[in-house]
Amino acid sequence: MKTLKDAKVGETVKVVKLHGEGAVKRRIMDMGITKGVEVFVRKLAPLGDPVEVRVRDYELSLRKADAEMIEVE
Repeated sequence: MKTLKDAKVGETVKVVKLHGEGAVKRRIMDMGITKGVEVFVRKLAPLGDPVEVRVRDYELSLRKADAEMIEVE
């Protein structure tokens, strides 16, 4: 299983499944990250947290813990 945390800078990946439950999963979905959407990994902070991605024509920063909940291909 590959997660968004494992994706490399400059890579475009497709969301397969969202893990997690309750408010955390809802918040990720409210940011526009849903099943089937393509995510482009723009930047990675020097210590690896957060990761900056481009989703649905806007930029978004995600914590490593949140990126681990997003399964991609």
